[in-house]
Amino acid sequence: MPRTPVLFISHGAPTFALEPGRLGPQLVAAGEALPRPQAVLVVSPHWMTREVRVATTEAPATVHDFGGFDRALYRIQYPAPGHPELAARTTEVLRAAGWHAEADEQQGLDHGAWVPVRFLYPEADVPVFQVSLPFTLSPQQAYALGQALAPLRDEGVMIVGSGSMTHNLHEFRLAGDGHEAQYAREFADWVRAAIEARDDARLVDTLALAPHAQRAHPTPEHFLPLLVAAGAAAGEPEVEPLEGGITYGVLSMDSYLFGVRITAPAGALH
Repeated sequence: MPRTPVLFISHGAPTFALEPGRLGPQLVAAGEALPRPQAVLVVSPHWMTREVRVATTEAPATVHDFGGFDRALYRIQYPAPGHPELAARTTEVLRAAGWHAEADEQQGLDHGAWVPVRFLYPEADVPVFQVSLPFTLSPQQAYALGQALAPLRDEGVMIVGSGSMTHNLHEFRLAGDGHEAQYAREFADWVRAAIEARDDARLVDTLALAPHAQRAHPTPEHFLPLLVAAGAAAGEPEVEPLEGGITYGVLSMDSYLFGVRITAPAGALH
């Protein structure tokens, strides 16, 4: 079985589900171009726990874990099945790597999972399950978590870190003039340079080194899934930037495909 690629997806605001912008069509193109995995494993900042938990739910619910948005968002359902067998295998792999991991038979798909995966597989015909993000995870530990998950790629599991390239909720709530914040672009460009150089040591230290890091991420949870993805793709030189632009003036939607480069119709991926 060929090794699956790894994705980091900036899921932005929940409205991404209704407003595909620049990134949505690129994810659709990626879903069509990439070999279909046995399952998609998503690490999202919207499921955080004390220790690592793995969702073994057979039919995960579509969780609308947000408030105050267009009612149309709450009507969206993404009825992808879970994959209890591969989820159980994930628990084994994590424990073998030294992580304390437990199964969770109730967890549904939070919006950090179903919103982006819905673009990849709009028919909801690929199983999806989640691995939680521990509250106390450091950047180094997030990268190590990705490394621990990496063997699953040889078993048909596509690993997706779902977060946000920039995530300042205070500024998001104040945004309204539509102008792109320069700090968000400068931060995203710095990260892109580290990723394209495959300088993972520098990437892990992003929140300490990058310009405007504290403003781009007042709290780290939406950045850590990028490090999980990078860890899962450690040692692989291939990376495809998916340029998502900046929505609401402050949310960079830049995303990355690791482990493979795909050839898409002109304009679909760039």
